[in-house]
Amino acid sequence: MDRRRSLLVALVALAALAGCLSGGPQTPAAPGDAVPAGSDTVNATVTRVVDGDTVEIRYDDGTFDTVRLLGIDTPETRGGTNPAEFEGVPDTAAGRACLERAAGNATRALEALVGGEPVVVAVDPQADRRDRYDRLLAHLVVDGVDANERLVERGHARVYDSAFSRSDRFYEHERAARDAGRGVWACVDPATPTGGVGLRVVADAPGDDRENPNGEYVVVSNSGGDPLAIGNWTVTDEAGHRYTFPPGATVPANGSVRLYSGSGTDTATEFYRGNGPIWNNDGDTATLRAANGTVVAAASY
Repeated sequence: MDRRRSLLVALVALAALAGCLSGGPQTPAAPGDAVPAGSDTVNATVTRVVDGDTVEIRYDDGTFDTVRLLGIDTPETRGGTNPAEFEGVPDTAAGRACLERAAGNATRALEALVGGEPVVVAVDPQADRRDRYDRLLAHLVVDGVDANERLVERGHARVYDSAFSRSDRFYEHERAARDAGRGVWACVDPATPTGGVGLRVVADAPGDDRENPNGEYVVVSNSGGDPLAIGNWTVTDEAGHRYTFPPGATVPANGSVRLYSGSGTDTATEFYRGNGPIWNNDGDTATLRAANGTVVAAASY
């Protein structure tokens, strides 16, 4: 057999081997410890984040697929989420409204993690390969971080009751997030964060965060008809950074105040931490507490 024919036979054999593995091209990748041992892995790029647990990808060979993140479930962005699926969330108008907001937060968190990014797609050897809608069930790993696990850890998702290698680990993250009231688990008591006081985080400053620390800030809003006294109230992040509003600080009726991360001179509606950037661009939780420690509002992204 001449060299050209030998090469052709070898290429055909390799193509046949690749075709034996369903669910997209199988390109060797190096996800490290972020996925279970024995996982089939392939490199791809996320082309669209559909919602908090579904993305569309393009494989390196130019073909496309839809991935449902394995082992997790986030609230539906288009409504229809059953509060009973999220333990402790009341089946009330407030509970459902809270889940709708949590759905948007989960989508934005996943977008921040993987949107437009090259990822390692890893199929768990203990799980089904595809769901009933023919979506690939997989972990998404970016820069060594398992996005599935991160969403549960941040409180954006619950653990989906199914068989997969790291379910015990995921359930530990879920319990910790629920105990801390992070993300969707703030909806267990939706009356607290939605009682006229709102909290929003702008985490990703234009340009380099370190050079523009005041490009990131927290907005505290008051939809009530009277000014809201917030003197000695605190804002914290997941890492434990704490800011205490000065005595006499108020949020105007039907208005808001901003808390900037950098330095500046406080005004009636603008406050400054005097630090560098603290809010993680890939997800964090801001918590507003009254002077007695009661959680008034929380915002996860």
